[in-house]
Amino acid sequence: MERDSQSGNMPLLVTTSDLIERLSQHRALSGAPPNELAWVAARSERMQLAPGGVLTPKSERVRGLFVVLSGLLSIYVDRGGGPLKVMEWRAGDITGVLPYSRIVAPPGDVTAEEPTEILKIDRADLPALIRECPGVTAICVHLMLDRARQFTSVDLQNEKMSSLGKLAAGLAHELNNPASAVVRSAGGLSRRLRELEAASRAVGAADLTREQHEAIAAARALCLASGSATHARSAIARADREERIVGWLDRHDADSPASDALVDSAITEEALDQLAGRLQDEPLRLALQLLIADCAAQQLVVEIQTASARIYKLVAAVKGFTYMDQATLPRAVDIGQGLADTLVVLAPKARAKSVTVALDVDRNLPRVLGLGGALNQLWANLVDNAIDAASRDVSVTASGRGQSVVVRVVDDGPGIPPDLQQRIFDPFFTTKPPGEGTGLGLDTARRLVIQHRGEITVESVPGRTEFSVKLPIDPGRI
Repeated sequence: MERDSQSGNMPLLVTTSDLIERLSQHRALSGAPPNELAWVAARSERMQLAPGGVLTPKSERVRGLFVVLSGLLSIYVDRGGGPLKVMEWRAGDITGVLPYSRIVAPPGDVTAEEPTEILKIDRADLPALIRECPGVTAICVHLMLDRARQFTSVDLQNEKMSSLGKLAAGLAHELNNPASAVVRSAGGLSRRLRELEAASRAVGAADLTREQHEAIAAARALCLASGSATHARSAIARADREERIVGWLDRHDADSPASDALVDSAITEEALDQLAGRLQDEPLRLALQLLIADCAAQQLVVEIQTASARIYKLVAAVKGFTYMDQATLPRAVDIGQGLADTLVVLAPKARAKSVTVALDVDRNLPRVLGLGGALNQLWANLVDNAIDAASRDVSVTASGRGQSVVVRVVDDGPGIPPDLQQRIFDPFFTTKPPGEGTGLGLDTARRLVIQHRGEITVESVPGRTEFSVKLPIDPGRI
């Protein structure tokens, strides 16, 4: 007879033969030899959990191997946004400490979500299980490998989604500015085009000579230069120019409140004097209306072009950062371009924190063989952490060293205490306040470096922390 433990109740008696029969139908253990199933039945303790019952609390030592006979167990991890289910076990599964496993404590509470029945083999009995039950041990080892792969996959995906979420928030703001500029300028352009059409008709209806039309055309041609030349003016230079243009308009009884279009254009006082020398009174007034509408329209076109180019560059950087249009197969990766794309998508965060991020990449830097999107996630994790830690400056460098490429991310923050430097790559370990860090960024970085056959190290003292990643170059480029 075996013990049956249930919180708040007296132990019940369950026959060993009943347990052996149930184990022979267990999905994971059904292929084990009968004598080994008998050993498990004889050395195990039957447990029952009500919904909400915690089998193993977070950070508490796992007490043994658990064979799930019925019900549902789930493990939840709180990474700042509330508890998130990362794994579950149903009837036919095995969890807890498996043979040869190094697990000490789970990353979150293991909780019953419905009435659950479990067989527990005490942690102290695992050496005997390995010795007496090779078939069960082999089954458990395969399950442990599957569990490690599943946890790794879930962690990487969750960290990737968390990173993308933070990047998306910054990029949404970054894209909103030029997008708003396009909408605003497009609305203004529509209005200016109507004004330009009316002014063109008025000038066309006036009885002007060929020389007068040529003078108007020459002045309008200067409006096409509105853009790069005007953006280079300082605030003082623009104020001086505005004073001169407004004075000219006042002297010729023109509409000075509409002077902004002329001030921000490339037109000169000499060109205006030439125009006034050919036209006077009403013809000059009509010509200036046409000129102002034309200059204003051209400037709005430049604004739309500039904002659209900014949107294009941001989208191109995101596309390059994610490698969204490329197969997930190892290929020769341009580390310099990946770092540049990463800094573009992290630029909003750096500006929000008043941190300057400098990039220095060796000319003719060798390429590495790997997954471009995964490597960019690696750079994003390291640079994101550096921006969080920095006081003012972050530097990112990439250089060749023998048959490797070395990327260094350095910040001028307070540093990492020596007693924590050995733990920073552990899963779920974070020094950030609750809700601001998942504890998976550096763990993910370490896994990605290992995936690419590289090395990652950290050196930290107050005022300087350096993460260094060393990756082998593409063998095809050696």
